[in-house]
Amino acid sequence: MVTISRVIHWLQHYETKLFRLVNNKSRHPALDYLFNRLTHLGGASATIIATLAIALFASGDWRITAWQSAAALAASHLPVAVIKKKYPRLRPYMVLENTNICRNPLKDHSFPSGHSTAIFSVTVPFVLFAPALGFILIPAACLVALSRVYLGLHYPSDCAAGAAIGSLTALLAAILIG
Repeated sequence: MVTISRVIHWLQHYETKLFRLVNNKSRHPALDYLFNRLTHLGGASATIIATLAIALFASGDWRITAWQSAAALAASHLPVAVIKKKYPRLRPYMVLENTNICRNPLKDHSFPSGHSTAIFSVTVPFVLFAPALGFILIPAACLVALSRVYLGLHYPSDCAAGAAIGSLTALLAAILIG
């Protein structure tokens, strides 16, 4: 019989392997440069400024979409804060030896990724409004999430959970602020 603890152990083992693949084995100066800059697109400053700028200066359906995006960004912060408090997971660089980390790494809890949540909550309303944007915005959002693992700040499941929370709050915002 397979127990829950065995399943969790198996998942942790493979997640650590995936983390190591991205964080240790994929190192390249060009990726260091790219991910150290790209990661900030999921930060509070970039996401707030981008959504508010579009909401204030665009018109018509673009303005509505930007307000959906801003609402999703604000709403997605609550479940992230609650989950981080309820499930305090240490960041990978605090637990795993030989983790490559960025300058000034965050010290709060790892799960879920706030940057991944933010970037998906901001981009999904625009993809719903103009699906062709998905060819640019979804890969960009995924690269922001990947940057968090590359920089040693999150496990892959932190970023997947953040992407799911951001996407769900964006869908709700699009429905409620239609």
